[in-house]
Amino acid sequence: MNRLVRSLLAFGLASAQVAATAAVVSAAPDIKDRISAVPGVRIISEGTSGTARTFVLGFQQPADHRKPRGLKFEQRFSLLHKAESKPMVLHTSGYNLSGPNPSEPTRLVDGNQISVEQRFFAPSRPSPADWDDLNIWQAANDHHRIVTAFKKIYGAKWLSTGASKGGMTSIYHRRFFPRDVDATIAYVAPNDVVNDRDVYGKFIREVGNDPTCNRRLEGVQRQILEQRDEFVSRLEARGYTYKQFGSAHKALEILVLDTPFTFWQYGTQEQCAIVPGAGASVDDLWKFIDTTVGWDFYTDAGVAPYTAYYYQAGTQLGWPEADESAVRDLLRHPGSSVPRSMVSPDIEFPRFDRSAMRDVDSWVRYQGSRLLFVNGQNDPWSAEPFRLGWGTRDSLSFSVPGGNHGANIAKLPEKERAAATAAVLRWAGVQAAAVGALAVDEGPDSLDALRARRG
Repeated sequence: MNRLVRSLLAFGLASAQVAATAAVVSAAPDIKDRISAVPGVRIISEGTSGTARTFVLGFQQPADHRKPRGLKFEQRFSLLHKAESKPMVLHTSGYNLSGPNPSEPTRLVDGNQISVEQRFFAPSRPSPADWDDLNIWQAANDHHRIVTAFKKIYGAKWLSTGASKGGMTSIYHRRFFPRDVDATIAYVAPNDVVNDRDVYGKFIREVGNDPTCNRRLEGVQRQILEQRDEFVSRLEARGYTYKQFGSAHKALEILVLDTPFTFWQYGTQEQCAIVPGAGASVDDLWKFIDTTVGWDFYTDAGVAPYTAYYYQAGTQLGWPEADESAVRDLLRHPGSSVPRSMVSPDIEFPRFDRSAMRDVDSWVRYQGSRLLFVNGQNDPWSAEPFRLGWGTRDSLSFSVPGGNHGANIAKLPEKERAAATAAVLRWAGVQAAAVGALAVDEGPDSLDALRARRG
């Protein structure tokens, strides 16, 4: 057989192998078809983000997981798909559905991501809504059912993550279903173990490296309340309504009490330079609050989207006690900065469950594993963080120096950043060389999604 014939035969065999491989590839179901085949899933929309495909999905969930055949509701979540062979990151928002942007762990492992809207945040709310069904156990079951359904598609390692209330939610999910995911990265997640005893007031009075900044913030509070009629007139002129609070005066007091907390939640030490001093004009005080806290937050329209958060804070999660010490003599409505003030009286509050957070805290300390906590040194929400205990295994906890509510791995000092990154990659089963450098400067999530205030 001459050389030409042998070459032609070899070419024919190679072509046949290529064709056979192409046939197998083409026979593999598209990810959209695989998603559509998941029982209870509805594709709401689809798109792309860079090289990834994105979907907004609806998933049928029981309103009460103790009654799986009872009332159902559709829970929204989004999917950022890169490849079925890549790790999956379960991103719990704790609030409404966020966009398709990948979280920091997703970027680090170059993975897929499922982002879930918390139950009872519209439109992921049963109708009629029985608010007794909004608790951490029910939400953990929501996430468990989604993980169970999608592990049939994504067989690689799973991580979970979230920031602020989303970080809390990711820990609660692990407490009830510790084997659903391989590890959890929780950012700026508060842990209010004993609601009646907290350190937030003391933290805010002493936070930062310039005590005069906090004294000026207290001065801002006093100056506004001493001229409250002028500020209330301006608020009413803007067309804001305050039916939820009963009066603009009450809402103003809640906002004023919240000012130092919110300043440090989102601000930095450098921004102390913009805090008005003694004798500031009404215009200067107005501008400072408008850019730092937001006059529109404690209005009917401002608090309504966060009803589910305030309900959870007032029934299980706990909340920071408002520090009234600097302005107590100027308050007409003391004790009003509590979750009950933010939720319609039509929604009944059960007795506060004092055991819920203690149970979660005990699990973290004595049974938790593969947990990474990242907090901000100056973030008031990090004043009462999750702490590792003698029984916590293969876990880490770091704080960003001078960091606020946007603290993340990328902002840690080099040695801690390297340790945190290595842990995330190891838990995801990813080699560092396969990912490369993924330097990011963003916070853990869009800060717009984290702007729910304390109740």
